[in-house]
Amino acid sequence: MVSSAPLTAKALEQLGAQRLAELLLEVAERDAAVKRRLKLEVATPAKVATELRKRMTQIARATTFLERNKLRPLAGDLEALRGSITKQVAEHDASAALELMWQFMDLANGVLSRCDDSDGVLHDIFCAACADLGPLAEAAKADPIALADRVFIALDRNAYAQYGDLIETVAPALGERGLAHLKQRFVEFAKTPVERTSLAQRRAAGWGSSDARYEQEAEQHRRSSNCRAALLAIADATHDVDLYIAQFDEEESRRSEIAAYIALRLLSAGRATEALQVLDAAELRNPSRPDPDWEDARIEVLDGLGRGEEAQAARWACFTRSLDARQLRAHLKRLPDFDDVEAERRALDHVEQFPRLIWALDFLIRWPALDRAAKLVLARSRELNGEAYHVLAPAADALAGKHPLAATLLLRAMIDDTLQGSRTSRYRHAARHLLECGSLAAVIADFGPVEPHAAYLARLKFEHGRKASFWDLMS
Repeated sequence: MVSSAPLTAKALEQLGAQRLAELLLEVAERDAAVKRRLKLEVATPAKVATELRKRMTQIARATTFLERNKLRPLAGDLEALRGSITKQVAEHDASAALELMWQFMDLANGVLSRCDDSDGVLHDIFCAACADLGPLAEAAKADPIALADRVFIALDRNAYAQYGDLIETVAPALGERGLAHLKQRFVEFAKTPVERTSLAQRRAAGWGSSDARYEQEAEQHRRSSNCRAALLAIADATHDVDLYIAQFDEEESRRSEIAAYIALRLLSAGRATEALQVLDAAELRNPSRPDPDWEDARIEVLDGLGRGEEAQAARWACFTRSLDARQLRAHLKRLPDFDDVEAERRALDHVEQFPRLIWALDFLIRWPALDRAAKLVLARSRELNGEAYHVLAPAADALAGKHPLAATLLLRAMIDDTLQGSRTSRYRHAARHLLECGSLAAVIADFGPVEPHAAYLARLKFEHGRKASFWDLMS
């Protein structure tokens, strides 16, 4: 019988170095990835770099398409390569580690194009490697201009958004000189028209002549998008609000979400009056229910202008309209002592009367105000929508202890919705809910006008007795 003792570092240490080495060699003979890792661990720093380059070249040359269920070995290999660069190589030679990490990132387009990475496993590894570039560049004391040129090339080849936060992570290493150089490169690149492929070249490549305009437009759009994203990131890194604003035309600047982004940056730059002008000029899709980002930005700007009463009124209006708990807490926090108690009572009264029952219940459970939540359920149980199990299930759990009758009504709403709609995929949950109703019935002293559990169970059997797959779960 194999021992059930857990494998721990301390337990393995007791085997001794010789025995551990023998066991590792046995495993390495059966697992190529383990063998590569062990070779890296025992190699000199210079040899590690050589081995890493060799392995990355092998990965770059591979052409086999990998389905999602076959990505684990490659993911493990890539993570091991990244770890070796950031630890073994970087500890001895930061410049070599930086160069290796760029080579690692160069793998992204090829690897992601030949893999079904719909779960984002490989993409996440490359994004983590991108984040490593900043600290490595700082440690290597990289030349800002050369680094900026490398960043420019990388972002132009950003086919799978693996370089999404590159400018943010390398900004400290770029400094003012590097960021200014990078900005200039993208400004010039945005002005450069895409070269149109000649008909002869297209025929040589096997392309149809009718695709020329489309291809040119697609490339121009890609280039414009890349340049805008880069310049926006540079604007934030350099706190250049005007550069940020310049990336949007007048029509775009009037969109509520973009107006909010611009306003917050103007506010941070001490230009609150301009920020409010931008927000007030925005075109709201639904003035009676503004975009939350726009509303949040306007409240911040009003506070920044010293118009606290207006900001408080806006917070209250936002809460009453959409039951935004965040805005209510901010509103109450700014009230004098004792005034906040009365304001909270008034707010919870409003929640109980709110037309959308599910929103109100969710708010009261999360606030929390469980007594009011139970009262709401008992008063408006006919309005319960059993399909909203993402709210009803946690609400029933929260209320079960002190308010078993309210919890029962929530459970019944989900059971009824499941059985009436013959939602077979939820039968298992409905059966569990019905058993919970039975347990709660034992502690409910008075059902009042609510149908007692025995009568409810009998009615379910009468109305849904033929749903054998459900009742089988109750046995």
